[in-house]
Amino acid sequence: MKTSRPTIAFSMIDLLLIIAAVVGIAFVILPWLAKSRSRGSGISCANNLKQINYAFRIWAGDYNDLFPTQVSVTNGGAMELANQGSAYAVFLIMSNELNTPKILFCPKESNSKRRMASVFASTVPPGSPAGIVPFTPTNNLSFFVGLDATQTNAQTILAGDDNLMLGKVRPRPGLWLVPTNAPLAWTKERHINQGFFAISDGSVQSLTTAALSSTLSNTGVATNRLAMP
Repeated sequence: MKTSRPTIAFSMIDLLLIIAAVVGIAFVILPWLAKSRSRGSGISCANNLKQINYAFRIWAGDYNDLFPTQVSVTNGGAMELANQGSAYAVFLIMSNELNTPKILFCPKESNSKRRMASVFASTVPPGSPAGIVPFTPTNNLSFFVGLDATQTNAQTILAGDDNLMLGKVRPRPGLWLVPTNAPLAWTKERHINQGFFAISDGSVQSLTTAALSSTLSNTGVATNRLAMP
């Protein structure tokens, strides 16, 4: 004779408790995953700026320890173009030292008009493989260039993330003048209100908005000139 097994009722309350538990776990895990992804992209961005910093120094080794922003165009540099606000010209003159334009693009770039260039050529020759993106004056850069950086002043700003704003105003491409006491801040894009600067002492610094003012003060420059892409 078979004995019947007691059935376990799955009530609506049980279902609601399970849903609440799943929502609670998601509430904890999803922000952590977002921060983890941000940290990962931040590491890649910092590595890009380290390579850019190194390229500046290698280039300077052939020009009496001067950066491209300090050497006239007639002598192989990009000073005049940089003073007009062209970050593109500075990076282009260092194409041999940079090796690839891919490191000039932040992994968390939020501008949908921008694309990572794959070659330093300004045009793609006929017959090139599909997907080749040329390096042009617009839409291939995520980093600005600091025009006041020198090797003799080790705390000057060499390059950095361009997702900055003065007050609540984003800079336009070109020359941007930033006084030492300016209310400079990061936007929410890219690294969650943080960013990276390459410093002329060879380091790359991860900075919060609160740390920007002290970094500007440490340069010893009354008005920092930045060439924005």
